[in-house]
Amino acid sequence: MATAMYLEHYLDSIENLPCELQRNFQLMRELDQRTEDKKAEIDSLAAAYIESVKNMLPEERVEHLRKIQSAYSKCKEYSDDKVQLAMQTYEMVDKHIRRLDADLARFEADLKDKLEGSDFETSGSRSLKSGYILNNWESLFQHLEYQTRKAEM
Repeated sequence: MATAMYLEHYLDSIENLPCELQRNFQLMRELDQRTEDKKAEIDSLAAAYIESVKNMLPEERVEHLRKIQSAYSKCKEYSDDKVQLAMQTYEMVDKHIRRLDADLARFEADLKDKLEGSDFETSGSRSLKSGYILNNWESLFQHLEYQTRKAEM
């Protein structure tokens, strides 16, 4: 009964994790594409500047360089946004891992207390307890894999 409670509590807490991860990775791909587009624009602006710099008035040169600088600033902004999003994604997953570790430790302590309180302590019961814990956590990870694949479809 306690197993079901721990498992259900954890599954409820990570229900949206695959969707959130997918959303963040999609946003990172979009930021990558914007950055690549902006880099192509910078290359084109720089090539145009180099070709025509000798024929430009000083004001035109300054204006053209400002366009290149503005494109670089935008490119850096996209890159900074992507790094920030990657850090948020890491922290989100790390938070769930820490919660899982804490829940596992609590669950094992509760299970140990319950089994020690009973007279069922035999030499074979140690392996029975370990197998019981492992089977429940394996079920949890199988469910997580299923949810992740389902979210990717």
